[in-house]
Formats: sequence, structure tokens, C-alpha cells
Amino acid sequence: MAMKKEDTPRRISRRRYEEKRKAERQTNSGNFQTMIPRKEYERICSFLKEHRITKVDLIYAGFAALMDDMEQAKEITK
Repeated sequence: MAMKKEDTPRRISRRRYEEKRKAERQTNSGNFQTMIPRKEYERICSFLKEHRITKVDLIYAGFAALMDDMEQAKEITK
């Protein structure tokens, strides 16, 4: 069985802070909860680190590119 760490004033303060702001944080942000194979994950992370790109920027860029692709596909089918 795992031993619980000792309560320190700092830990108690952080727990209180989290309790007060958890709902607000959850309404202001989201998480996709996705899983990808480890090799792909490591490849993506090393690319991002090498080019100093955040994962959030990757998501926004991918979303924008996907929207552009969908718009072009719509125009072709007209």
C-alpha cells in the first residue's frame, strides 16, 4: 500500500487553492484524452522540441490546416 506524504503547510495551501479553482479551470480549458503509440509520441515531441513549438501550437496549426483542407474539398465538390 502506498504511504501518504506528510501534510505540510504548503501542501495544505495548494489543496485548498485547487479545491477553490478546479471548476473554473475545467470550464476554461479542455483535454482531448488521446493515446498514440509511444514511438510516434516520441517522434512528435522531439520535432516540437527541436523547432521550439508547443503542443498547443501544434493543435491550433493542425486544426487550421484541417479546416483549410475541408474548405478546399467543399469547393471542389461544388
